[in-house]
Amino acid sequence: MTVHAIIGGTGLTQLEGLEIHQALTLDTPYGAPSADILRGGYAGRDVLFLARHGQPHRIAPHQVNYRANLWALKQAGARAIVAVNAVGGIHAAMGAGHFCVPHQIIDYTAGRAHTFFEGKLDHVTHVDFSHPYDEALRARLIAALQAEGAAFSSHGVYGCTQGPRLETAAEILRMERDGCDLVGMTGMPEAALARELALPYACLALVVNPAAGKTSGPITMAEIERVLEQGMGTIKAVLARVLSA
Repeated sequence: MTVHAIIGGTGLTQLEGLEIHQALTLDTPYGAPSADILRGGYAGRDVLFLARHGQPHRIAPHQVNYRANLWALKQAGARAIVAVNAVGGIHAAMGAGHFCVPHQIIDYTAGRAHTFFEGKLDHVTHVDFSHPYDEALRARLIAALQAEGAAFSSHGVYGCTQGPRLETAAEILRMERDGCDLVGMTGMPEAALARELALPYACLALVVNPAAGKTSGPITMAEIERVLEQGMGTIKAVLARVLSA
């Protein structure tokens, strides 16, 4: 049976309803993951859960040990990964509270340990990353969002920035010209590392704020937290549908 792993981002440091059977404290060749990997039951299925930013939420996006997280999930038995990400909306359709299942990603990060294929290698390895998200897993997320009656987009380009600061309005304009619909800080190198480990990977993104320059007022954490709280019910329902499909 496929064992799904869920990587929870901002607002999803714990999965309410998860019947925890085991907390796995794992070490990897790349150090420790962000938190214990929780093995348990959710929606009648075995599942692994990892809080990307730690538990409690304290690891900044640029300091997440993405290699350790992905390696540990595979070590724990993950065969597919659904990543939950809080993002900013660039495209006009991506208002606060809107969901998106992105189909492409552009990496604007720098200095992150982004590959397993480095150091003393027997040979250089290149992986195909033309289509970064698994289409079968994306289809299941889309079907679940439709079944929940959520406002969502079935396609989108995720632009991943370094963080932890939010972007300038000029940076968002550049990203918009590049074709980005969403902006976040944790989509890479997570997606690429999953591909290197041959783990099907897809993203469920919740827009929690308009990107810089897309609103007349400042971006506030209070507003982001409000949208996160409102969206959590849909996120959990969608995850339950994906797992039970």
